Amino acid sequence: AVVSTQSTGMGRLCKGGCMIGPSILNSDLSRLAEECKRMLDAGADYLHLDVMDGHFVPNLTFGAPVVQSLRDKFPGVIFEVHMMVSNPEQWIDDMSKAGADIYTFHLEASDDPARTIEKIRSKGMHAGCGIKPKTPVEPLSDLGSLLDVLLVMT
Repeated sequence: AVVSTQSTGMGRLCKGGCMIGPSILNSDLSRLAEECKRMLDAGADYLHLDVMDGHFVPNLTFGAPVVQSLRDKFPGVIFEVHMMVSNPEQWIDDMSKAGADIYTFHLEASDDPARTIEKIRSKGMHAGCGIKPKTPVEPLSDLGSLLDVLLVMT
């Protein structure tokens, strides 16, 4: 994932105009902490954690306990949780407590995206919104000023 830091309030997190955040999903999960360290040593600015619930998308990955486990090992690293889940509002508290810095939910999964963004911010996280490849981008135009991250899946 690439996050633009221009006019998002995240510029303080990165010296350049964008940040590179590789997904940890392709990692050897039996060595996840080592794999994360390898990505960071290679120059990653932050880590992108794909959270899937088996409902919104058919795959099932990991949740807040894994995020917390990694947070314990990487206290100063920015974590973006990409929530490919049904009812993304349900997981905001857990991910905040686990140590997520950026909470990116899918527009298609939220009944009230503005309320979801407000809740994310109330927990001290940056807010992101993603769309699937076939979802029109126009609905994001109303939310753009409220978001730190716009994620368009390919």
